[in-house]
Amino acid sequence: MATATAASRQDAKERKPLPAPNSDFYTITDALTAEERTLVKQVRAFMETNVAPVINKYWADDAFPFELLPAFKELNIGGLGLEGYGCRGGSQKLFGVVAMELARIDASFGTFFGVHDGLAMGSIYLDGSEEQKQKWLPPMARMEKIGCFGLTEPLVGSSVGGGLTTTAKREGDTWALNGQKKWIGNAPWCDVSIIWARDVADNQVKGFIVENKTTPGFSVEKIEHKIALKVVQNGLITLKDCKVPEANRLQAGNSFRDTARVLRMTRFAVGWLSTGVQMGAYENALAYAQQRLQFGKPIASFQLVQDLLAKMLANVTACQCMMLRLAQIDDEGKMFDHHAALAKSFCTAKMRETVAWGRELFGANGIVVESNVARFFADAEALYSYEGTFQMQNLIVGKAVTGISAFV
Repeated sequence: MATATAASRQDAKERKPLPAPNSDFYTITDALTAEERTLVKQVRAFMETNVAPVINKYWADDAFPFELLPAFKELNIGGLGLEGYGCRGGSQKLFGVVAMELARIDASFGTFFGVHDGLAMGSIYLDGSEEQKQKWLPPMARMEKIGCFGLTEPLVGSSVGGGLTTTAKREGDTWALNGQKKWIGNAPWCDVSIIWARDVADNQVKGFIVENKTTPGFSVEKIEHKIALKVVQNGLITLKDCKVPEANRLQAGNSFRDTARVLRMTRFAVGWLSTGVQMGAYENALAYAQQRLQFGKPIASFQLVQDLLAKMLANVTACQCMMLRLAQIDDEGKMFDHHAALAKSFCTAKMRETVAWGRELFGANGIVVESNVARFFADAEALYSYEGTFQMQNLIVGKAVTGISAFV
């Protein structure tokens, strides 16, 4: 008996420490340059040090952590992926991995940044005049002005391409906007809204830069009682004879085709965000499995738990590899709508599986916010739907591969 006890003690001494959770199984960050990896490490450190300790409380309270914005601005990532005009610039690989790192800790924080950097700044970058870019992008890159993007309406979601009810009527050098926009992230508190409306004269969709806090006829009501992305402040925007100068009309945003150029870029971003959510769920689940004891040993030693973890990691890795290749295509200028659509639908569907498995692994503990995985589980539902539903993305892909449109 004494000999067996001594042997077991020796085994315990020689037992290696358990590996720290790491969701970059195929080391995709090695595809970045050394300088890019340094920035990614800075973003990760900010998220782990500043956001992770407080985000569950803000999520539970339906509140945004405004006190974190000064430190976030110091990362100097405003305008990431956009060149010139005071923007950070950088490859689409870098933009994607940074978005993934934000969502790895909190999908809401990643969404806040994506709306500002991708949708709002991206609209001006792609559809604005040179004068508009010079005026708006530098302060937005410095995050002195935060933006939002108003496309979806209370009764119009997937049919925005042909069914916008918000109207724009030109009156000399001014436009009168009338209508509503719903589910608009950042809207209750930001400074600048990109509003898309149908011109009553030619029936074409046009974009407008609206200054929220100084434009008469512009109002926002915060949407309450959400079950997903609770940290993001979503708003219902009402435009009642909202007067916008012609100088604030996006000069190259004259049809829904121009709007779609922005959406292509941001659907790409949602693929990265949904991959980051999976990383966060997997890493939290693995850490829990290593620590949680049942029947006298960690549940990570059980076959069924390891099966769940392996399936989660497979989803994460598949999405990472898909998104890395898509970023390479984008950097080469070869990304089209159907490429972004496939990534958005695939990665968000896999995200749903991954977060569900993570919640399952936690058992009853997985339904409390403190587990972190509960937040990822709930937030995944919003990412699955926004920027175009799963079904609409698949129809975009279907049209590309068959040559036949199935849209009604």
